[in-house]
Amino acid sequence: MPLAARVEQALEAAVSLAAAPGAPPGLSAAIRYAVFPGGARVRPQLCLAVASACGDDNPDLADAAAAAIEFLHCASLVHDDLPCFDNADLRRGKLSVHAKYNEPLALLAGDALIVMAFETLARAGVASPLRLAPLIATIARGVGAPHGIVAGQAWESEPNPPVETYHAAKTGALFVAACMSGAVAAGADAGPWRALGEHLGAAYQVADDLLDAVSSAEDCGKPTGRDAALQRPSAVAELGMKGALARLQSHVLGAVESIPPCAGAKSLRDLVRMQAVRLAPKQLARSVA
Repeated sequence: MPLAARVEQALEAAVSLAAAPGAPPGLSAAIRYAVFPGGARVRPQLCLAVASACGDDNPDLADAAAAAIEFLHCASLVHDDLPCFDNADLRRGKLSVHAKYNEPLALLAGDALIVMAFETLARAGVASPLRLAPLIATIARGVGAPHGIVAGQAWESEPNPPVETYHAAKTGALFVAACMSGAVAAGADAGPWRALGEHLGAAYQVADDLLDAVSSAEDCGKPTGRDAALQRPSAVAELGMKGALARLQSHVLGAVESIPPCAGAKSLRDLVRMQAVRLAPKQLARSVA
């Protein structure tokens, strides 16, 4: 089964459980709205790609890890859009969850997605208890304090946050978790995969900074110009357009070169290059091809 199809199947199975009879209908609807239709599902596909490169001897656990990564990503988007943070009414080309429903339901939907991520891991990990604990720890480190995406959001409330630390937490941590959890789910050493996640996370953050600076909300599917409006640190503000593009190219190359020797190395390199081109602003895409 193609990686994208595996991701969607795992997400659908877990979301359906949350909409069981007796569940609050508004919450169930908000959860589904937050997850479907999704974006490119890069993080969960990356998780599965690494698992495949490591042998993928436990596809159910790998699927659960991929779904957990995506649920946590979706939760971060729901919370990021709330009025207390970015106050954004658009996400993935449609109304954000709080704009579609209301602020309380959006907050609860994000909370439910976080819990759902770890419940999904627990269900699949019953058959592989020795892998479950390190898998939970790997993913939790990418989400919580002191260096996960929650910490990344918290840095936005600090004066003059250190740019690299802020970006590593806000974006890079979940990419690292995606790569390393794919290896853990397949029973492999996760250490060699950290660099791939770090480079990809940094590349995606720079690409997002470029998109925010030069693209339209229609092209991005979300509000743009937010970094400047909210006075947040960005690669564009730090380095200028040319410098940010050079950093993006450097991290894409670093990601490609960091892939350990494995049977799926070529497919992973192709995935990295394809996503780099997709994320860069259209007028800059050729520069990172």
